[in-house]
Amino acid sequence: MADILIGTCGWTDPALLRSGWYPPGHRDAEKRLRHYATRFPLVEADSPYYALPAPRTTALWAERTPPGFRFDVKAFSLLTGHRTRPATLPPDLRDHPRDEALRTEVWTRYAEALAPLRDAGRLGTLLFQYPPSLTPGPEAEAFIRTARERAHDWPFAVEFRDPAWWHPAQAARTAAFLGDLNATAVATDTPDAPPPAPVTTPHLHLIRFHGRSPHWGTGTKEDRFRHTYTEQELSAWLPPIRQAAAQAEEVHVLFNNCCGDAAPSAAQTLHDLLTTNLPHQQRRSTPHPHTAGPDEAGPAEAGARAEVHDARYPRPA
Repeated sequence: MADILIGTCGWTDPALLRSGWYPPGHRDAEKRLRHYATRFPLVEADSPYYALPAPRTTALWAERTPPGFRFDVKAFSLLTGHRTRPATLPPDLRDHPRDEALRTEVWTRYAEALAPLRDAGRLGTLLFQYPPSLTPGPEAEAFIRTARERAHDWPFAVEFRDPAWWHPAQAARTAAFLGDLNATAVATDTPDAPPPAPVTTPHLHLIRFHGRSPHWGTGTKEDRFRHTYTEQELSAWLPPIRQAAAQAEEVHVLFNNCCGDAAPSAAQTLHDLLTTNLPHQQRRSTPHPHTAGPDEAGPAEAGARAEVHDARYPRPA
C-alpha cells in the first residue's frame, strides 16, 4: 500500500506565525508543533541545515507528535558543500580545516542529534540538498557517494539545485547513480524545473514544491519562494504523484512556498484534490481525531493502492 503524506517545509516560519494559521494561544513551541501535527502527517525540519540540533530538541519533536508522524530533516550545510559560517559549528570545530575529516566529525554529531527521531519511528528521511555549484560529473558523484557511505544505514534523499542533473542527456545516468546508492531522488516544482525526477528507491519518493516566483534564483528568500499555488497548477501534479505511489511504498509531498499561510493552504488543497479523485474505499471517513484506523483501500491507478494520509488519523503499524 502506497502512503501519500503531505506537509510543509517547516512549522515555525515567522510569516506563518503572523498569518493567523495557528489558533490563539499557540505561541509556544510545544503547542505549535502539536497543533501542526493535527493538520498534517509530515513536516520538513530545516533548522538542522543552519545549525546542529541538540538530541533533546529532536526528542521533544518526537514526544510532541503522534505515532505515524514523519520528519524529513535537512542535512547540515557543511555536509552538502554549502557555505557554512564558523559560528554555526560547535566551538571546538570552528578552527578546523574544511575537509573530509571535519565533515566526518560533523556527520557523527548530526547523526547523534537525530537518533531520538529515528528511535521513535518519526524520521522520514534525511534530505541532502546540494547547491547549484555542484554540477554533474565524477567529482560531484564522488562527493555524494562519500556522504552516502557515512550515512549508509540512514534513509537518504538527494535534491539537486543544478537542473543539469536532470537534463534529458544526463537524467538516466543521474537516476542510475542514485539508485546504486539507494538514495531517493527528490522531484521539485520550480520555474525552471526539468521533468519530475523518477522514483529511484522502492521505499520512498519525495516531491518538494518551491513555488513559481518570477524572482526564483534572485532576491530575498521571500522574493524567491513567494507563490500561491492554484488548483490548476496542483492538479497537473496528480498523475506524477499517482505514478510515484505505484512505484514506492511512501510518497512525501512538501510545500516550501511562502509567504503567510501559502504553504499549508497549498498542502491542504493538494490533499483535497487527491482525496476527491480517489475511489471512495480509499478515503478517510472517520471524523474523530486520533482514534480510527483507515478504511480498506481499493485498487488505485497504475496497479497501486495509494492512500492519502491525514494526520488526524493514525497510520497502520
